[in-house]
Amino acid sequence: MPILSLQNSDPRVDGRQSDRALTIRAGVARYFEEAGHAVLSELSLKGGRRADLVCLCPKGRVTIVEIKSSRADFEADHKWADYLDHCDAFYFATLADVPADIFPASHGFIIADQYFCDVVRESAPNRLSAQRRKDVLLRCARQVALRLRRLELLGYGDDSRQGDGHVCGVEAAD
Repeated sequence: MPILSLQNSDPRVDGRQSDRALTIRAGVARYFEEAGHAVLSELSLKGGRRADLVCLCPKGRVTIVEIKSSRADFEADHKWADYLDHCDAFYFATLADVPADIFPASHGFIIADQYFCDVVRESAPNRLSAQRRKDVLLRCARQVALRLRRLELLGYGDDSRQGDGHVCGVEAAD
């Protein structure tokens, strides 16, 4: 599978995730959003790693969810340990047909489908330093602003109201 599809002009799809991973992402994102979190996918962290999902609670607590769509996906990728210094809580998320016993018991564990998820095991708390929290929050803010601008430039969310202060259905702040 190519890393980035040159045929797809939709900026919401980058071609890196399998259909299984996107299914997991949909259910986990819905769960965290319903719990009041803002959810951002594919966030580059300090050091160059890219977190699958970063969830921000209203108080600024940072949760990272590492999506693993199969046993092979889990066994081939050990970069998830680098995410632990960037979050207050860390979870693995997978589908019900992936063996649960392959995931470390020392971290949170979620089983998801495209509609929702079940938190099987809560994450152990890990308090971020103020400097690391600031870095993650600034990265989130910048990434969201850049993505909104890209969508605006491509005309997504624009129902012939171009130039009236609306971007993707969100009214721009003064």
